[in-house]
Amino acid sequence: MPRAKLEITVPDSVWIGDLSRNHPDAQFEILTVFPKEEGGVALTEITADAVEEVVLEMDKYDAVTNTDFLQRTDETALVQFETSNPVLLLPVRNAGTPLELPFTVVDGSVTWEVTAPRDRLSTLGDQLRQFGIDFEVLAVRQEMETEQLLTPKQHRLVQTAVEEGYYDTPRECTLTELADEADIAKSTCSETLHRAEEKIVKEFTDDADLTDERPPPVRA
Repeated sequence: MPRAKLEITVPDSVWIGDLSRNHPDAQFEILTVFPKEEGGVALTEITADAVEEVVLEMDKYDAVTNTDFLQRTDETALVQFETSNPVLLLPVRNAGTPLELPFTVVDGSVTWEVTAPRDRLSTLGDQLRQFGIDFEVLAVRQEMETEQLLTPKQHRLVQTAVEEGYYDTPRECTLTELADEADIAKSTCSETLHRAEEKIVKEFTDDADLTDERPPPVRA
């Protein structure tokens, strides 16, 4: 399944974009987020030299309806907040793409990693544009779930081949030695490896065009 890395530029119209640009040295690590019927709730760890000043300023935004200090040190604050307009959450929710947490907002910029089918990644891009959020696709790579892709027999043999150095350069294990280690006939070993390798290569190349077709930076 494709795994995309996106650099998001948070609009100034979104409070955390404006706040983080007002305090470019501050880091807002978003630990948890979840939507409500209206708005959303999130937990963030804020790191800044004047962290109390940052939180007090955060509380003044109309879109931030509540802030609760959960823990505080000289330079960090753990804050749970509610917002009436979770703009960063809406595109991923509408696209049905799971967002990996935590992520960190710094100076109006955030990097997201999303693993989802290609059609949902495309929908996410459409949603970001719809909400006026600029983004750049930094990378797209294929995440292969080999335990689901291969049969148990194929998976065990490929794992043994890796452990024994069959795929090392130079090769540390011959096919005959691998077959002996796996306690199977050399011909069976060769055929099983070939079928496993065929599945892995085809699974990889089916989505290899994602990177080749990666669009240029999008400016909504």
